[in-house]
Amino acid sequence: MTDAVLETSDVTVLLVDDNPQNLKVLYETLKDKGYRLLIANDGEKALDLAHRHQPEVILLDIMMPELDGYQVCERLKADPVTSDSAVVFLSALDDLQAKVRGFSLGGADYISKPFQAQEVIARVKTHARVIRLERELQARNRQLENDQARILNSISEGIYGLDASGVIVFANPAAALIMRSSAEELVGQNFFELHFRTAGQGCESLPVYATCSQGVAENQRNIEMLRADGAAFPVEYRSTPNLDGDELHGAVVVFRDITTELESERALEEARNLVQEQREQIAHFSRLTTMGEMAAGVAHEVNQPLTAITNYARVAKRVLAKEEPDYPLLEDTLEKIEAQSHRASEVIRRIRRFMKKPAAGKDVLSLAALLEDTRQFAEVDIRNNEGGVQISVADDVPEVLADPIQVQQVALNLIRNALESTRSANSSAPVEVDVAMSGGRCVRVSVTDHGIGLPDDAEEKLFLPFYTTKEEGMGIGLPTCRSLIQAQGGDIGFERPQLGGACFYFTLPVAGADGISCRAEADESKPAE
Repeated sequence: MTDAVLETSDVTVLLVDDNPQNLKVLYETLKDKGYRLLIANDGEKALDLAHRHQPEVILLDIMMPELDGYQVCERLKADPVTSDSAVVFLSALDDLQAKVRGFSLGGADYISKPFQAQEVIARVKTHARVIRLERELQARNRQLENDQARILNSISEGIYGLDASGVIVFANPAAALIMRSSAEELVGQNFFELHFRTAGQGCESLPVYATCSQGVAENQRNIEMLRADGAAFPVEYRSTPNLDGDELHGAVVVFRDITTELESERALEEARNLVQEQREQIAHFSRLTTMGEMAAGVAHEVNQPLTAITNYARVAKRVLAKEEPDYPLLEDTLEKIEAQSHRASEVIRRIRRFMKKPAAGKDVLSLAALLEDTRQFAEVDIRNNEGGVQISVADDVPEVLADPIQVQQVALNLIRNALESTRSANSSAPVEVDVAMSGGRCVRVSVTDHGIGLPDDAEEKLFLPFYTTKEEGMGIGLPTCRSLIQAQGGDIGFERPQLGGACFYFTLPVAGADGISCRAEADESKPAE
């Protein structure tokens, strides 16, 4: 089983462990999942197999003789052939420093032993899809770059010389090649009749006509023209007037066939859509992680109203058991049961809304309502902070256009970080959430804490994956927030308040500001240096 391979698979997974039993368990877990499996029982063999087969995912044991997992990972990342493989560490160690070291060497994930089969399957599937997509994008980019280089090295733009009435008086060989004709056959024909099938009448709205008749230069893209055989194709053209002093003699038209370019652009757009789908999946995994961190507090939030309902129900039973029931007391008790049931229902509703995957597209949102709902959702963390969370929304703030689930995910992450930072500094000051206009077409949401502040090198590292200032942090929260906000057309960053602490902010375009990028608007508003 040293070099076992599933030949029918497109995705390669390398299993590395010096323990034969662990290798057997991993192999049995993944053998029927459609992967091409490679197995190595030491570091040198793993490096050799990885270099030869370039696996998408490497499940790598840390504790191995001779070369341990850290050394293997470091050499994998130093090799250009294997540097993009996703390394998932396997270890019985549950030490934070061990995890941090693994991530610092380029590891993508960490699974603790004894591992669960479903966890291994899910993580391998996720990382394999991401790496495969990244490799496909890289290959497509290389292909597009090569295509572009070939076009530049053998440029073949067609050139026409037209008189004032649109008759072709000159055509270069490239124009003849594009038109599937000869230069001799093109010369003498009317440009508008040949390429737009217009016989003298109604030419005023056609491309190039204003240049020929009025001397107005034109530059248009994706204009449909006809070849000599009648086949239509898209072109980009530039037309300039042919002037002799003030006298107009016609026009010079430079054009090219952009069929291939449009197909490449459509392919690139499809690739971007695939990347967006992966981004949304990663964001959903991040929400699941956040929910796991808050599980104990959420259980407490639900348990309180359920306990109250039980107690009130007992009171109601005792009232009914009396010979002469106290009906006003019974009615009051039933009303309290109803109120507590609504309270429990509201907690569950917030959880379900936060956990669901967002629907495609964006909605018009009221940030005041969304942030208040987020504050209630963060009640678990707020109980541990005496000051709580204060929300201030300026009167002139309009509604914004964004994905409500993803915006709430970002806001909740920043608020929870701020509460934790404030608490770690033994401060009872409230976390301040302020909403105001930023420029003319964007809204800024700022979250200010009263913690110890940010390190000096935060600008270079804070939004990088796996970098964190927390003792138990994974370093994926802020990079995910940046990805989500940029997908909404917004920007995210931080400031150092003069009174200490830290202020994280994000911006969103207002509803109706179609196509606006808050990042671009922020750059334009900066004073010139």
